[in-house]
Amino acid sequence: MEAAMDLMRRMPPGSTETALNALLSLLPDHSLDLLSQVDLPLQVHMDKENNKEYILCEYNRDADSYRSPWSNIYEPPLEDGTVPSEEMRNLEVEANEVFSVYRDQYYEGGISSVYIWEDEDESFIACFLIKKDGQGKRGHMQIGSWDAIHVIQVAPEQEGIAHYCLNSTVMLSLTTDNKKSGTFNLSGSIRRQMSMTLAVADGHLVNMGKMIEEMEGKLRNSLDQVYFGKTREMVCTLRPPPEVLNMRIPDS
Repeated sequence: MEAAMDLMRRMPPGSTETALNALLSLLPDHSLDLLSQVDLPLQVHMDKENNKEYILCEYNRDADSYRSPWSNIYEPPLEDGTVPSEEMRNLEVEANEVFSVYRDQYYEGGISSVYIWEDEDESFIACFLIKKDGQGKRGHMQIGSWDAIHVIQVAPEQEGIAHYCLNSTVMLSLTTDNKKSGTFNLSGSIRRQMSMTLAVADGHLVNMGKMIEEMEGKLRNSLDQVYFGKTREMVCTLRPPPEVLNMRIPDS
């Protein structure tokens, strides 16, 4: 199992589903562990009742149906599908509205979904998802995708404070195809964890939002250093820019 997870961490997002299916056939006894620990690229579906798109994932799935955060209805219809309590559903509706504004301001588009459900010991879990696909505005990128998954476990409130544990995964894929850069593909994923104990005077949603905002800043910096920085270093070493090649070494 350890070797399987190590392998999945090195797979590009576009090949994750194929690799996972292969591992499931090789390790059927570890199917539950693999499905719960491996994040797949996010898929999108349309809520026909509200004419809004929402994201499909393991956190809104029951059997072969997926629950819409807008209508709270499963598609395909599922009579005994699990739904959150009234309190959690009200928090879920508010979280979707707020997170949609956050996604608009930070990502200038894309799709977001939030799912909240009860856990054991009066705690609850919230899953915040963002997916954005598209082309680069400057014409250098042919197509790219960004999938962000933030799962927060919130412990029961005690004396006005609560403990939050955030697990975040970002999957990134970029492809270029033009005369200047040629054909190039960069993809990968990164996962980080953060824990905080915060006062709940302003509400759980405010605390979770602050943690996600801080985590996304750290993830973007890590992606810039690990993927873009190393790739730039390798490309410039193998194929130096023209201005470097044309530089003359001054006489000593």
